[in-house]
Amino acid sequence: MSKLDVNKKVNIRGLIKQLKKRDYVVYEEPYKLNIVGIRANTTVPNKFDDMIFVFYKDDKNKWVGKAYPATTDTGTYWLKNPMNSKGSALLKEGQYVDSYAVGKHGKTKYTALRQVKPVTVFRDYNRDAVLDFYNGKEDTGIHYINIHRANRTGTTEYVDKNSAGCQVFQNADDFAEFMKMVQKQKELYGNNFTYTLIDERAYIRAIRRYGLYIGIGVILVAGWVGYRTYNDKPIIPKLK
Repeated sequence: MSKLDVNKKVNIRGLIKQLKKRDYVVYEEPYKLNIVGIRANTTVPNKFDDMIFVFYKDDKNKWVGKAYPATTDTGTYWLKNPMNSKGSALLKEGQYVDSYAVGKHGKTKYTALRQVKPVTVFRDYNRDAVLDFYNGKEDTGIHYINIHRANRTGTTEYVDKNSAGCQVFQNADDFAEFMKMVQKQKELYGNNFTYTLIDERAYIRAIRRYGLYIGIGVILVAGWVGYRTYNDKPIIPKLK
């Protein structure tokens, strides 16, 4: 694992709470992986500022958890040069059950988790280096939003070309450790994997939007009360 994570304690109970709050599946079979990406509340592009958590129960029925630095966002290069004519892709928050399988990724065809069932992405079509996907259109299908590593060795500082919408591990050794867990599950349960993305950025946006609606409602009510009071009328008109 990378230096960032050596002493990081995974709050498995908190993750489970977040998953169940959203009515998502939590796997409790021994060595069946819960793979959860957390998108950080930041719009700074090209940084590995998100996390991928992996937790499972061992053969003694105890929870084991790992935390890895990653990106769930598109790198600056692909923001400016989209692969798809509809625009760059950003995976939408959600749980994608059995949507991944061990397969080959990229031009070098190394082993990773490959998307095999439809997922939903937002499309950013304005070709700038700003993460403003939430104003774009949703697109559901096979987009090859894979789960893979950045460079072959070491820790990669910037996302750049390493993600066109994929979920990407920053550190190669972290990814190798992750794939060992993946292979263990494959041996026990077959080649089907679930990936869950929790989007803190979208959550904060929703809270702000809700607060804005509340604020507008308060202003309208205050205006109505002021108008009725100024005109010496009852605040609640009497029914005729």
